Amino acid sequence: MGGVSGGFPIDLILFGMIAAFLVLRLRSILGKRTGFERPAQPQQPVQPRSAAGVGADGPQAAQTAPVARLLPDPASPAGQAIARMQGLDRGFDPSVFLAGAEQAFRMIVTAFASGDRQTLRALLSDEMYMAFEQAIAARETAGHTQSTEIRAIQSSLIEAADVRGTTGVVTVRIVSDQVSFTHDKDGNPLIGTEAVTEITDMWSFERDLTSQDPTWRLVAARSA
Repeated sequence: MGGVSGGFPIDLILFGMIAAFLVLRLRSILGKRTGFERPAQPQQPVQPRSAAGVGADGPQAAQTAPVARLLPDPASPAGQAIARMQGLDRGFDPSVFLAGAEQAFRMIVTAFASGDRQTLRALLSDEMYMAFEQAIAARETAGHTQSTEIRAIQSSLIEAADVRGTTGVVTVRIVSDQVSFTHDKDGNPLIGTEAVTEITDMWSFERDLTSQDPTWRLVAARSA
C-alpha cells in the first residue's frame, strides 16, 4: 500500500482497523473481567499435585488450593451425552477430562501470551488456531508484548456435552485468577493491571472418541 488520503497513510489506517478487530475477537475468546478483582499478592509457593493432561501424557500443573470440579447430573442432557461418550470410549472419565481441560486452559492462555505457535497448533482446531495466530502476528508487527500469569483456577464444570457421530464435544466453564499485561515496543504498559482479576471462560473441546489420539482440541471459546 502506501497511498495517502487527507494526509494519513492508508496502510497505517487499515492496519489499525485490523489490529482493533483482532484484539476484540481475542478478548472475547480469552475471557473478560467479572467485576471481582483481588489486590496483587505475592505468589505463594505451590505444592505439586497430580493432574491428567490433555492427552494420556499431558503436562501437570500445581496450585495451592484444590479446584472445585463439578460434573453434570447423569439424568441431564449433558450427563446422558457423557454416558454415550463412555460407550464409544470406555476410558473416558469426565473427572479426568476436567483436570485435562484445566491444563489445556493454562497452556493455551500462556502460549498465546508468549506467541508459542507450536503449542497452540497442537491444542486448537484449524479455525481457532487461525484466529490466535493472526492476533499474535498483529501484536508482533506492532512491537507489543504480552505477559499473562494464571495464579489459580477456582473452579471448572461441564456446562454442556454432545455426541455427533463418533465425535464428543464438551463445553467447560472455567473460573480463573489472572494477572495480565500488554506493553508497547518501548516497554510502556498499554493494557493490564497488577490486581488479580477473576475471569470466567466458556471453552468447548472436541475429540473423535474412536481415535487413538487422546487430545481434546479447543474448537470454540467465549467469555461468560
